[in-house]
This record gives sequence, structure tokens and C-alpha cells, in this order.
Amino acid sequence: MTDSEKEQRLKSLGKIEVPEVSGAAKERALGLAMEAFDQNQRETEKTSAATKGNSEPTRPTSIINWIKGQFSMNARFPIAATMTGLLLLPVGVFLFQNTSLTPLPPLGFSNDRQEARDAEADKVLDTRSDGLALSEEAAADPAPLNDLTKPASEVSQQPLETAAAERARTQMAPEAEMMVAPSVVDEMATTAKQAPLGGVIAPPSPMPVADDGAGYFAGDVAGGDQFAEFAENTVKSVASEPVSTFSIDVDTASYAYVRRALNEGRLPDPNAVRIEELVNYFTYDYSAPTDIESPFAPTIDIVATPWNSDTQLMRIGIEGYVPADVERPPVNLVFLVDTSGSMNAPDKLPLLKQALTLLVDQLSENDTVSIVAYAGSAGTVLEPTPATDKAAIVNALNNLGAGGSTAGAAGIELAYQLAEQAKIEGGINRVMLATDGDFNVGISSNRALKNFIEEKRKSGTFLSILGFGSGNLNDALMQTLAQNGNGSAYYIDSFREAHKVLVAEAGSTLVTIARDVKIQIEFNPALVAEYRLIGYETRALAREDFNNDRVDAGDVGAGHTVTALYELTPVGAQRQLIDPLRYGDSVELEGGAVDTSELGFFKLRYKLPDENSSRLIETPITTDMVQDNLAQASDDMRFATAVTAFGQKLRGSVYAGDMAWDDIRALAAGARGEDKLGYRSEFLTLVDLAASLSGQ
Repeated sequence: MTDSEKEQRLKSLGKIEVPEVSGAAKERALGLAMEAFDQNQRETEKTSAATKGNSEPTRPTSIINWIKGQFSMNARFPIAATMTGLLLLPVGVFLFQNTSLTPLPPLGFSNDRQEARDAEADKVLDTRSDGLALSEEAAADPAPLNDLTKPASEVSQQPLETAAAERARTQMAPEAEMMVAPSVVDEMATTAKQAPLGGVIAPPSPMPVADDGAGYFAGDVAGGDQFAEFAENTVKSVASEPVSTFSIDVDTASYAYVRRALNEGRLPDPNAVRIEELVNYFTYDYSAPTDIESPFAPTIDIVATPWNSDTQLMRIGIEGYVPADVERPPVNLVFLVDTSGSMNAPDKLPLLKQALTLLVDQLSENDTVSIVAYAGSAGTVLEPTPATDKAAIVNALNNLGAGGSTAGAAGIELAYQLAEQAKIEGGINRVMLATDGDFNVGISSNRALKNFIEEKRKSGTFLSILGFGSGNLNDALMQTLAQNGNGSAYYIDSFREAHKVLVAEAGSTLVTIARDVKIQIEFNPALVAEYRLIGYETRALAREDFNNDRVDAGDVGAGHTVTALYELTPVGAQRQLIDPLRYGDSVELEGGAVDTSELGFFKLRYKLPDENSSRLIETPITTDMVQDNLAQASDDMRFATAVTAFGQKLRGSVYAGDMAWDDIRALAAGARGEDKLGYRSEFLTLVDLAASLSGQ
């Protein structure tokens, strides 16, 4: 081609109508040029030192000079080549913007939400077993959630799918890493394989992209909920370990969470299933104590185990004393309300307001209410106010809005200050924390937070937890704080549950009748070969803890019922899981006699609310408490057995036997009893849902 032909071709190219270039395309083109420049600078650094007096090489004032030099220095026809490049650049931009060359847009959080998370990422939880300590590494080097600016040259040094997964892990703040299930990270790698080369792959958000304008993405999924891991209680040999000791538990959060999961069409995380909380969600007709000085009267019965023909099921039940209305002491309540951005969902802050309004309606003229909110920073919403001024209290609740990060620990400090300010001597002083559990700002060490709550407990101010929502729920932390604050943890998944906890059971929620309640059972090796405590894994105590009044244990509210079940293997059963000892397997009791009338001995320790020394209740477990036929047992015994079997199957217990979902449903259906509020009938629906979701 002659020079004149080339010139003619250039003129014709100049007449081509070039599409308008978008701002995004311009930024992308400039970004590629900048990255190429940075790469060139890095290569130059390998052979020459940086300019003296400058710690790092800097970008020239005009990058255009460098670009022009790269394209023109080696060109055979410098002027013609440069003109051609400039004319074709818009065409290339158009193709890049409207064809498969276009990169995938990053899926990031909105700016408000991102800035808040980045600012607070140094205050997140690590995964220590106590659920309380903060990650020191995270505090020293927080990372933004959606920083996807890593140069392509660095990513290309490893396989694309590996790079994507690694990027997803390293670019998430520690709390986000705990919120995202491993399957999500695997999805990132899969997406990377399928994405066009050169595209920027962002980690998929653990929440549906439905920004409400405030930086919060509604519709949290449950993949970010956090539960403490625990191993199932195993079978113990009575010959070697005849004594079982544990703290009672009146929490019901697990049952409400399991219900929500099943109603949403998913099986719950096995660690979310605490069998004792499933059983204790329901009330049972136990012997009622008659006065506060002796607040418990244990009920014990034993039946054949429906899932194992070689064992028996022993139920221990206690019911707390219920004081008359005139006996209820005045209440000083501080509502500590989480108003962070994560609470901006219908089942969180709006439901929370409804729930606390229900509780306000139960208070009397002698009671006091204060409100503290926390989000970014903590603040007093309502100074201590008489409960009779319901309009002021409800108005303060209704004016709460969600936004900001979660300054939970700072809020707790302020709430306890208000509780101390309005403290009622001889009354009930309680902080009620209502949250989704996403604590990431406040006291520098969560162990310090735990110790702080313990000290306040000793001064007579207790802490109870109301959990809301999913996708961000830190159940592990809420359980730990409630236990250390001498309170209970509840999960509010609906207005009906709020009514149950704060209206129907308001007395047991607010009024503590006994502290540090512990149970210990010694089994008789002459009659019982093996035993297994079902549930209470997170409440186990050492044998010596039973008589140690300095060891904390669970508290019981007015009218609370507490149930514990053991699976027992009688001596002489056809199948035993533990072989007998070859040496020293003596079953003789004191004096050389063998007692064949007692299966074991039951002991319970408790403290009255204003006492520091424990009291003891004890009674033998006799053979006349055994019923051979489960069908002849009480409705309460059979229903508790059905709930226990349900929990074992949900957890995938190795001890669940071959009891089918239909068998569990039939057992529960025949033991509903009067069921005035319909909770037992609702349980039947949950069994049906679990059977469908498990494919059985």
C-alpha cells in the first residue's frame, strides 16, 4: 500500500461516526492505562533505584507523555500509527462496553454501610470457645469488605478460581468471614471460573441486593448466624463415673429459632438445636411449691425409651414457686435497644418495639423504665421514668430508628449506669438487651465485657437478652452474656412469641426466685449400668462444683418449669455400650450391703435471691417410680419424650435410634392434653415440616 493510499484510508476512518463514550468506560480505559504504567514502574524498579530523597517512585505529572512514548517509540510510521490509535480508541471502548469483554460489575455494599463497617471492623469477635474475646489481629489491621482493587497482574500469578477464593477470604473483615458460610466462598471460586477473563469478580453478598437507601440490605439469610459448637453428651459407665452434675437452664431461644428455620423451609444448624431448650419451651404440670423458702418440689418418673428397647428414660421436673401479685417487688427496667443498621428489617426493630410495648403494659405504678439506644455511639433515649407514664415510654420507643454500626458494649455500660441511678433496694433491677447480637464496637476486650457484666450481677443488677432476626444473629454471644448476667436468653421470631415471653410469662421473665440452681445425681451401680444426660451440654459442671457456692449456675424465675431427661441402661440389659471393668468393679455400698430399692439419689442446690449461701434439697430415686409401659405415662412425660426425640433427630444424634418422624408425631399428638394456647399443636406442624425437609 502506497503512502497516498494510506493517507486516503486515514481520511475515510476519520469520517466514521463514533458512538458516545460513557464515563464508566473512560474510567475503565484510564484505569487500564494506569495499571500498565504501574506494572512498567515495577519492572523499572528491578533494574534502577528510586529517585534520591523519595522513599517510593512516584507517577509522572503527565501520564499521557508516557502512554505516547509506549505507542510511538517502536512504530514504523509514528505519526500515522498514533493517529490510527487515537481514531480507533472510541471504537474499542464501545466494543469493551457492549460485548463480552465488559467486566462484571462489583457487588458492593452501599457507601454508608461500607464506611460504617470499615470503620468498625477492628472490633469484631473471633471464634474462641467462650464467644467473648475480640480478634487482636483484626483490631490491628481491619480490612474493608469490598476492596477489589488488587492489580490483575498479582491475581494472574495463581489459578483464577484459587485467586478468587483467596481474595474473598482475605478481603472480608473477620466478622464478615464468620457470617459467610464456606459454601459462599466456594461459590466465589465457581463464579471466577465462569467469568470472562479480565473481569473483576466480587464476592457475592451474603444478603440479597435490595438496598433500602439506608445502606442496609433487607432479607438477611441465615448463613451468617453464629452458634457455639458443642459435642453431644456421651454414655457414661456408672461403675467409673457414678455422679452427674449440671446447671439448670430455663432459656427457650433454641426452640423459637428452630421453629423459624423450619417455617422458612430449611433445617436448622445442628448447633442451634439445644434439646433442653426445646423441652423447656413447654410448661408441665409438676408439683407446685407452697412458699418462697422452699421454692422447688422435684417430680421424677421413669418409662421405657421409645427409640431403644434396652434403655429407660428418666425425667426430672421442677416448677418454681409463683408469688402472689401483691408479693411482686417493684421493677427497675432499662431497655437497651440495638438500633444499628442491621436492625433495619421488619422482624427486628419494628418487632422489638411491639414486644417492649407489650412489656410496658404489664408494669405498675411502682415500676420504672429507662431506654438506652446504641448505634455508632450509645445514648440515653429516656431517663428513668415512672411506668405510669406509658405515653412517654411508648413514644420514645416509636421514635427509635436503625442506622450505624453496633456500639453494643458502650451501650451496656450506659444501661448499667441508668440502672444504678434508678436502683430499687429490695426490688428487681434488670437490663433487658434487645438485639440481633451483632456486637462489634465498645470495650476493647469482650472478656472485659464479660467481667463487667459479672461484677454488675454481684451488685444486684441482672441482664436478660431478647434476640431478633436472622442472618446476623450472634446466638453464641447472647447466650454467654445472659448466663453471666444472671438472666435468660429468648429469641423473638414473631409477635406471638413476644406475647408469650413478655405477657403470658412476664413473671418468670422478670422475677427471679432462685439463683445458681444446680442438680447432681448419683446412680446406683447395682441397678444402673450406664446413663446419658440428654442435652445441657453447655451447662455441664464438675462434681466438686456442686458444693462450691462460688460457682455460678442457672437462675429460675417465678413459675418456670425445668425438665431434664436421662437415658438409663439397667444392669442386665441385653446391650450395653460400655464393657464392664475387669478389676475393681464393686457394687457394694457403705456397710457392705447392696441397696436394690434405689436407682440413684437426687440433689438440688439453690440460693434465694438475697442470699449467698446455698440450700439443699435431696430425695432418693426409687424403683417404684418406674413405669413399664410408656402408654401409661402422663401426657407431660410422653410429650417431653416426643420433643426429646425430635431434637435428637434434628441434631443427627448417634443415639436417636430408628424412631421415625411419624412415630414422634404420633407420640406428641396423643399427649397434647388441654393445650389452651396451642403450643403443642404447633409442635406437630414442626415435626411435619422437619420430616418433609429431611426427605423422610
